[in-house]
Amino acid sequence: MDDIIDKVPEKKCTSCSSRCGKLDVFDWLADLPQPGMTSDLVEVQFKNTRKGYFKNSNGIRLQKGDIVAVESSPGHDIGEVTLMGELVALQMKKNNLNAKTYDFQRVYRVATPADIEKWEEAKALEHETMLESRRIAERLKLNMKIGDVEYQGDRTKAIFYYIADERVDFRELIKVLADRFRVRIEMRQIGARQEAGRIGGIGPCGRELCCSTWMTNFVSVTTNAARYQEISLNPQKLAGQCGKLKCCLNYELDAYIDAQQDFPDTNVMLEVRDGNFYHFKTDIFKRVMWFTTQKDIPANMTEVSVDRVKEVIAMNRRGQRPDQLNDESKARPVQEVGYANVIGQDDLTRFDDKNRNQKNKPRRKGPNREQQNNRGENRPVPNANAVNQPPMARDNSAPAAQKDENASRQQRNNNNKRRFRPNRNNNKNRNDQA
Repeated sequence: MDDIIDKVPEKKCTSCSSRCGKLDVFDWLADLPQPGMTSDLVEVQFKNTRKGYFKNSNGIRLQKGDIVAVESSPGHDIGEVTLMGELVALQMKKNNLNAKTYDFQRVYRVATPADIEKWEEAKALEHETMLESRRIAERLKLNMKIGDVEYQGDRTKAIFYYIADERVDFRELIKVLADRFRVRIEMRQIGARQEAGRIGGIGPCGRELCCSTWMTNFVSVTTNAARYQEISLNPQKLAGQCGKLKCCLNYELDAYIDAQQDFPDTNVMLEVRDGNFYHFKTDIFKRVMWFTTQKDIPANMTEVSVDRVKEVIAMNRRGQRPDQLNDESKARPVQEVGYANVIGQDDLTRFDDKNRNQKNKPRRKGPNREQQNNRGENRPVPNANAVNQPPMARDNSAPAAQKDENASRQQRNNNNKRRFRPNRNNNKNRNDQA
């Protein structure tokens, strides 16, 4: 069976690259016939989320997913083709790159087996190099964190990605690293969000991180986004894996801002004859606000519609105080939309066999036909004159005739029992004779 599985060719998607989850770009022009004059621009992806744009000046026949050797400084680098044709120019425009002024480098060739072997050897050194560089930076007492190391395809250059809160003088570090690893050193500072995008992972929502799948630029996120959406300001809930505020706080922010355009100010106190009410929380899409009689604790919570709140505020400005916070004359009964099992598919008892208990129930064994016939013959005939008479209670003072009749009836029943009782002695004698 294992031999059959090994012989099955590996299927590869032609629309997306094999590095699924790392800023993939879907080629929606892949199935269309290419015109005569096509673009020679090529997008090449390297380790993690690093991408570059090159020009296929030699006219090499390339396909999405090919491993190519491209021009670098110095030497050459190895990467994977992720996009070709007219979509490359649109992708550069999305990343704020001008195709007319961009300094394109060339695609040398499709990677040979020797190039790929050397590339794999270089990638095998990256993890140990990162750990050793961290120990060196700690000995030099540098306030920085080296998060990732990337070797060039020809193993002549290494890029060290680091995070630092302050400006770091790493000139001594470069000398030590160059002497230790015998390669050209390039230090590149990145932010915490970029580091999370390069490393990747699963977010609290259960999906891959947005910064490692589709986000190409990072927008600043503030705590005002959480306040507009009525989210509790809990740092453990609002922070992502990078330690910063979650980028997804900005996704629905515009919808919440548009919904709150006509909402009254939450700092305004509502005055009624019973006392004052303070704002506690708001349900934006239901257009409902909750008020309490205490400013710091939820006491006597009252649900008020937005229109009623604006009406009470207008009355307070005129110097009037309503009798109650809610207007009972305009109040409408709110029917909570709950769950209703209409079809009955969610009932676990739908798989039970309703006739199973009846099938397994043992049948009661009744008397045979001979016994039924004998019972019918020996059954006493009821008195016709006593049909409409009430049942007589047992009494010791009953007449003698009635006692004689009961005694004779009991005697007949005993005779019937003896008649149908099997004779064990006769059966034993028969067995002995046999």
